[in-house]
Amino acid sequence: MLQQMRAKAAYIWIVIAVAFVGAYLFVDTSGLLGLGPITTSTTVASVDGRDILYTQWVDASSQMAQQQEQQQGRGLTLDERRQVEDQAFNEMVSSILLENEYERRGIRVTDAEIVEMARYNPPPQFQQLPDLQTDGRFDAAKYQRFLASPAARQQGILVNLENYYRSEIPKQKLFSQIAGDVYISDTRLWTIYKDTHDSATVSYLSFKPVPTKEQKTAVTDAEISAYYNAHRKDFERAGSATLSIVSIPRRPTAADTAETLAKTKALRDEIAKGAKFEDVAKRESDDTSSGAKGGDLGRSVKGAYVKAFDDAIFSLPIGTMSQPVKTEFGFHIVRVDKRTADTAYAHHLLKLVKQGDSAATKTDRLADQLATHAAGSIVASAFDTTAKAIGLLISRITVTEGQPAEYLGRQVPSASAWAFSGVAVGESSDLFDDEAAYYLVRLDSIRDGGAQNLAVVKDEVRDLVARQKALDAVIPKAQAMAKEAAGSTLEAAATTAGRPVEKDGPFARSTPVAAFGFVSEVSGAAFTLTVGAVSEPVRTEDAVFVIRVDKRVSADTAKWSMQKSTQRLQVTNSMRDQKVRIYLDNLRKAAKIVDKRKELNAAQRRQAI
Repeated sequence: MLQQMRAKAAYIWIVIAVAFVGAYLFVDTSGLLGLGPITTSTTVASVDGRDILYTQWVDASSQMAQQQEQQQGRGLTLDERRQVEDQAFNEMVSSILLENEYERRGIRVTDAEIVEMARYNPPPQFQQLPDLQTDGRFDAAKYQRFLASPAARQQGILVNLENYYRSEIPKQKLFSQIAGDVYISDTRLWTIYKDTHDSATVSYLSFKPVPTKEQKTAVTDAEISAYYNAHRKDFERAGSATLSIVSIPRRPTAADTAETLAKTKALRDEIAKGAKFEDVAKRESDDTSSGAKGGDLGRSVKGAYVKAFDDAIFSLPIGTMSQPVKTEFGFHIVRVDKRTADTAYAHHLLKLVKQGDSAATKTDRLADQLATHAAGSIVASAFDTTAKAIGLLISRITVTEGQPAEYLGRQVPSASAWAFSGVAVGESSDLFDDEAAYYLVRLDSIRDGGAQNLAVVKDEVRDLVARQKALDAVIPKAQAMAKEAAGSTLEAAATTAGRPVEKDGPFARSTPVAAFGFVSEVSGAAFTLTVGAVSEPVRTEDAVFVIRVDKRVSADTAKWSMQKSTQRLQVTNSMRDQKVRIYLDNLRKAAKIVDKRKELNAAQRRQAI
């Protein structure tokens, strides 16, 4: 079998050749190539002295991007490409770190292990293939026949399986060494169960002081420095940028809506008269992702879609086709193929409500003017002058590195990734667009991510120190009320002070309580105080509480015993996963990683201008 795998290695070279061409196109279209001397030996990063070549990274990014584009049936935005690039980079770094660990620990993989795994432990994606299932379940016999078939050899599947297991088997061996010794005792299982099933109900008084202007002014520079030095990690921030933005909406008219509805009805009639739903969906659906699959939505969970669409999927008789269903996305035709109480398998066809030809022509002319006179300009004033000339409102937005830009409640495609791609302050973007509008942005300012200097966050630190002082100031008052409540009742003490008694619960130890915060000292006190007793003041980050436990219910040991085996399996797997994640995180933190991506892309962009 292994000889068969290797005999088809020539097929992989075809894939590599195609991927190389795709990689070049990916770099070219994403703006990574400029006039700079990027060569086959240019390194984009190094991990503990091992280089990652720029071309390797681009090739991996390209393959991932192509896969996503095929799945979604459309091109990726710059934001999505940035995510793909980051994913490819992180996987390459992780691969080197793992290979170093395999070498250090002497982990190897044999040919016999690969054959055994390939035959009897197929990859998860194979188990999901419809052609390898019987009655909705993976059929091992079908899988074995497929492996022995000429198709598996001709399509290079055997070679791909060998490569997959050469990567996967040593990883499994390493993870087994790291976390194979995890054992959860009954005592620990009971404690975990109690954390989610013990409950408490409390009454409380809260003191949430707001620092006064005088308290903020009284904070000294020495106090600010001391707090900042003690909490430096709290002031790490993602990069941020301020952008000027203009948009040209693609607003459809009532006539456009009526025309789209008529078109949707005509398509429904076509299907009703005998046309195959899947063929019409492939030809006409504006949902390019499902449309490429004949409108197949796969498995849908109740509540996953907007209400009108969700209602249609879970109310239509199975096998029937809906009338046009209107949502914020347009008009849908839905056919339900199979359904249970909370899941369904359905097909749909979407027609977006778009501008008619006349309105679209006017919009496109405005967009052309904007693109011609301002897009890509390195002259900051060109943005303002052009926007004013064609009557566009200039707005300001702040974007965070790694997150899509938002404007008027909608995501702006590509703007965020562009802002952090090495462009200069004052530079304008290319024209971006989606189904709702055209967009142009200009970079007005940018701040690098990471630990922020004290000068940048000084006002924030001042407020935090002032808040701590304000909490210090209310402690004596809270102590006096706790003492009075202990001698009478919480209600009596509250009445005397003119404060309301608030209630919360029942809640478990692990339940976030909005009033107290997640994993709060107050929640801890609620499970240690005697029922009916009043606490001393309990201080959190932004408030002080005096509480009384009104009721506490302990977890049921009989119910715990009934589910203990299942719980042990779940907790063991969770703790093993956690131990592996921590190990890998520490491995990465300890590694010397030199990342040149920003510098290379910025240099390429500067040379291309």
